[in-house]
Amino acid sequence: MSIVLISTADIQGGAPRAAYRLHQGLQRIGVDAQMLAQYKYSNDKTVTAPTTRLSQSIARTRIAVDALPKKLYPRRKETGFSLHWLPDQTVTRMTQLNPDIINLHWIGEAFLQIETLAKFKQPLVWTLHDMWAFTGGCLYTQECDRYTGNCGACPQLGSNQDWDLSRWVWQRKAKAWRNLNLTIVALSSWLANCTRASSLFKDLRIEQIPNGIDTKLYRPINQQVARELLNLPQDKPLVLFGSLKATSDPRKGFHWLQAALQDLSQWGWHDKLELVIFGASEADNPMDVGFPTHYLGTLNDDLMLALTYSAADVFVLPSTQDNLPNTVMEAIACGTPCVAFNLGGLPDMIEHEQNGYLAQPDNVKDLAQGIVWVLENQERHQKLSQRAREKAEREFTMELQANRYLSLFTELLERGDYLTH
Repeated sequence: MSIVLISTADIQGGAPRAAYRLHQGLQRIGVDAQMLAQYKYSNDKTVTAPTTRLSQSIARTRIAVDALPKKLYPRRKETGFSLHWLPDQTVTRMTQLNPDIINLHWIGEAFLQIETLAKFKQPLVWTLHDMWAFTGGCLYTQECDRYTGNCGACPQLGSNQDWDLSRWVWQRKAKAWRNLNLTIVALSSWLANCTRASSLFKDLRIEQIPNGIDTKLYRPINQQVARELLNLPQDKPLVLFGSLKATSDPRKGFHWLQAALQDLSQWGWHDKLELVIFGASEADNPMDVGFPTHYLGTLNDDLMLALTYSAADVFVLPSTQDNLPNTVMEAIACGTPCVAFNLGGLPDMIEHEQNGYLAQPDNVKDLAQGIVWVLENQERHQKLSQRAREKAEREFTMELQANRYLSLFTELLERGDYLTH
């Protein structure tokens, strides 16, 4: 059996990093797995991507050109919204690789034209890392439910017209994907439910397989050693926050953490803890969160990330909408309790008051209380840390993930009468 995973990149970024981990996991259990990417950052010979400066420049230009129609909407929000209307050369590359099954992952940044998927000859398994596949262009819908119909009047475009870009994208998907040999994999129970509610995918087979993580790389490291290596203070509890574009992506909820820290300061914690942020650098005029703050910048190295999680006493990710964020999975694998809002795929990883704390959505005081609850009792904190690690080992190893995919791939190939559901 040969598999080709299609992903915009192989390492950098949340969804590409998760796809590459599956790629490695499949290889570990003996599957002939290759990856086709738009950008390659590793030295992995089984990852194919354009390597010349010209081809890389064309890839970057495609992103800008793909986004041009959005300029027709001056009131649009600065959120992820992709049109995928430019032709690509992926079918030619796939013909050369000739796999038995194609496993799509995150194909953002104008990597694949929507119409390309219907040109593949192999059965398709699409692993959804966000909501884009069944929306009119947005990666996350926030409060909008128009994806259960045919989109239009898109709030993220600032549009009041039914016939807008989102309707155009939705209709292109509906037309091009009508007869696809397509099976959907959702990473979380939340995204599986959203997919079942969508007008585009409600009649398809939808499986739920969470991401996996290398629990030998992401493991608890002595906190004192981790802090010494990162030049972080030894005498204070450390609250950790981080993601891609940590402080600039509103969906990741840094504004909620700021408000929670302000509450903590008023509750008498102003000199009792410090904040650590990765995925962002300190601004020229840094915002005052009421606590000393340490910026670690962008971290892509697994060891540096494992050290960072291990150095912290609690990881906080107050996303307003999220699927199955790598950061929470990495944190619990390192034995770091997590605090987040009870929404999206976060309850799949955080068990309330067992290995972390799930605050009521949009409730800043409950978010602050969750941080206090994790930090205030050392014996409780130790139990939370132990259970967090056990959760990762029990449910989120790369080997477990890879074997689940192998079972799915095998079943699809063994069925000579492969049909969509």
